[in-house]
This record gives sequence, C-alpha cells and structure tokens, in this order.
Amino acid sequence: MMKLSTRFLQQLHSTRNTSLGKSAVTGDALLRLQSPISTAAAGNADNFARDRIYAPFSVFKGKAALSVEPVLPTFTKIGAGALKVGRSGTMMMTFVPAIGERKYDFERKQKFALSATEVGSLISMGPKDSSDFFHDPSLKSSNAGQVRKSLSIKPHADGSGYFISLTVVNNILQTNDRVTVPVTTAEFAVLKTACSFALPHIMGWDRLTSPQAKDAEHPAKLKLQRELEWDK
Repeated sequence: MMKLSTRFLQQLHSTRNTSLGKSAVTGDALLRLQSPISTAAAGNADNFARDRIYAPFSVFKGKAALSVEPVLPTFTKIGAGALKVGRSGTMMMTFVPAIGERKYDFERKQKFALSATEVGSLISMGPKDSSDFFHDPSLKSSNAGQVRKSLSIKPHADGSGYFISLTVVNNILQTNDRVTVPVTTAEFAVLKTACSFALPHIMGWDRLTSPQAKDAEHPAKLKLQRELEWDK
C-alpha cells in the first residue's frame, strides 16, 4: 500500500500547478513557513520553507481512487502592508478511474473544488443525509451549460458508508464521464474532520491569527503555483 500511495502521489501531481500573476501571494507558501521544524533539521529550514508539501487524504477502491487536499487562497496586495484574498481557497477532490488491479488512469482524472460553504455542507452531513453540488465554469456567460460537473454524496442503504460520485458532462467534447468511489464510515469521518481543520485555512483566516504568517516573506517575492478545478 505504501508503494501504491507513493506512485499515486507522484502521478497525481505530475501535471498540476498554474502560475499566477506577480501581484498575488498564495497562502500555501505562507502556511509552510509555519510548519514545525525540528532542531535537528534547523540547518535546512530555508530549503524546507521553499518545498511544496503534498499531504492528501487518499482512498483507493477497485473501480476508482479519490484524493482530497486543501488548496489555500491567494492574496493580492492592496496597499502598504495590506493584503486581501484574491482567490478563495478550496478543498480539491480528485477522482481517478481504475484501469486494472492497483492501476489508475491519470489521463482521465477529474477534479471538483469544494468552496467554504460546500465544505460546510459536507461536514454537517449526518449518517442518513445526502448532498449534491453543481459547478458550471461558464454559468454567467453565453457558454453556460457547455461543461457541467455534479458531485453527489449519498449514504449506503445499510449505513456502512457513502457513495461519492462525480459526473462531468462536456458538450464541447461530447463526453459524459462518471466516477464513483464508495467510502466507509471511518473514511468519511476522516474526510469530515480534515475538512473541518482545513476550513479556516482555505478562507485565509489563519493569516489573521498567526504572527508568523504576518511576518512572512513579501508576497511579490514568492513563486506562485496553484491548482484549479478546471486544470487538466
């Protein structure tokens, strides 16, 4: 399982990251500056602060795999010593269909980014509750409806867990993809707890309460990389 998890992470992040403008700063880099560093590794503190940290919660099933991790917000400079949230953070869910035993097709991976409010809906779910979320990247334009994503979370009939399903309809490419990952009650409990912990961070509120974050490197000097739901 360790080899599978390592290979999954390497392929999951092999094609990710979108560069942003120089006027924004990602909370990802600032959160890493707050990460604890042991005294034994103090000499490598600068290198550690520059490293990207991948720590998704992943579930591997026979027909698909699901990976969930926070994507922290970006910040835009609005004045001397002042920043505001430029783009809100999300909880990124990545679905990867299986093509064989312990083999997954990363070319067909699909993403769904939960907003803070959608995270609230997820963590408030009870054992018999269902949730449905719908995304359209062109909702307020003439291209509305060309690409639609729907995420469904429904409980098992016997109460042993949930089905998490993502459907992506692309009328431009004439495709209709659906991926379903069954999760146990324990796996769903971990997901809810992780989302609860990450919620203030994807909102950027950790920047308000952490002195270390406020004293971090000037945002214009940070290299910005951020994964978006509509990236492939």
